Amino acid sequence: MGALSGGNNSSFALIVVLFILLIIVGTAFVH
Repeated sequence: MGALSGGNNSSFALIVVLFILLIIVGTAFVH
């Protein structure tokens, strides 16, 4: 259970980081 929870947190963090990078790249192209 603990390992599964950690895996979910890791996956969620990875998605958040990719989303933030996408926003940064998007704003860079806009400017």
